[in-house]
Amino acid sequence: MQGGDRRDGAPRVAVIGAGIVGVSTALWLGRFGAEVTLIDRAAPGAGASAGNAGVLAASAVRPSLDRAALRAAPGMLFDRDAPLFLRWSYLPRLLPWLARALRHVGEAEVGRISDALGHLVTDAVAAHEAAARGTAAARYLQRSDYVYGFRDAAAFAEAGPALAVKAAAGFAHVRLSGAAVQEYDPALGPGLGEIAVLGAHGFITDPEGYVAALAAGFEAEGGRVRRAEVRDLACTGGRITGIVLDGEVLPCDHAVIAMGAASARLLKAVGLSLPLETERGYHLQLRGTGGAPRQPVMVAEGQFVATPMAKGVRLAGILELGGLAAGPSPAPFGLLRRLGARAFPGLDFTDAEEWMGHRPALPDSLPLLGQVGATGVWGAVGHHHVGLTGGPKSGRLLAETLMGRRPNLDLAPFRAERFARP
Repeated sequence: MQGGDRRDGAPRVAVIGAGIVGVSTALWLGRFGAEVTLIDRAAPGAGASAGNAGVLAASAVRPSLDRAALRAAPGMLFDRDAPLFLRWSYLPRLLPWLARALRHVGEAEVGRISDALGHLVTDAVAAHEAAARGTAAARYLQRSDYVYGFRDAAAFAEAGPALAVKAAAGFAHVRLSGAAVQEYDPALGPGLGEIAVLGAHGFITDPEGYVAALAAGFEAEGGRVRRAEVRDLACTGGRITGIVLDGEVLPCDHAVIAMGAASARLLKAVGLSLPLETERGYHLQLRGTGGAPRQPVMVAEGQFVATPMAKGVRLAGILELGGLAAGPSPAPFGLLRRLGARAFPGLDFTDAEEWMGHRPALPDSLPLLGQVGATGVWGAVGHHHVGLTGGPKSGRLLAETLMGRRPNLDLAPFRAERFARP
């Protein structure tokens, strides 16, 4: 992106944030002809992208917050085996975000959001394959079933409406009960008496390695990766002109902010007050593969996923609300151990590695994918729990729009203007 290296007519774009969304955006921008520099203070894939469940959750079309979830939330907060946690000292700061989120829990609004999410996630496997094609990242991609596991028939029945939504999105399930559960996958213990098997999903065997390999592919295709701290945005006449780093200003024509839960600071520099919160997610990385399921399994009782990975089995999920500053809480790790051992009795939890990270959350459960006014600053943030799933599709759509192409999807539900009013 230095002036002497610039191709005639190619826009200079800085993508800030090297997680799955930022790397995917940079990759597609480069393929569409932009001169792109990808900037992050850490290595590509080292943040929240490193700690996710690794599932390409193509059927995850319904937002996590609706009226049913709202009714269940108070009881869940006082149930040690429920996957919802709250740091009570953070509640006063959380209340304005919750008030905005409550505007989107009605069925009409949930239907609108589900429709928009469906366009981002239902073809996730194909979107990942397209992004990874020609790079070393392709070896980390696996097509697979996605299994939902339930204690018994009553628990399965409770999930009926959610499974119906998935079926309407093109992901019908096969129901298995009793001994047929273990015949399908011997790793599933007797604590899972019923399962729903959904096809046309997939998973990543090493999320951090996958994102790093995509970034390496981006470099091999002519992009640039820089390890640097972004201090500010340089603007003239209300439009981006450069990225302020330590000791220099990097010129650019456009900037894409894809810093996950930390994105709000830079977007505020161009007048967007983004109501961004963090869903604090947890995982346990087990050392071995003994007792591992063959494919990702979502355990409904604790709303966590067990995924077989190259470095061992990962149990990931949980929702904790508590902001960016506080360290991990012990209770979510305890839940993963208790319910994980119940669902998968063959797993070895000895020396399990604990991790906590931040999933960026906007109150309407939809990401920001678009330009802030006519500033040349674009947001690519707010995917909640589907960042890995929807990252490549989101990156391609944003890149197409920035480069003046016409994407095959109306991005109006994701526009920045929806945050213009409090």
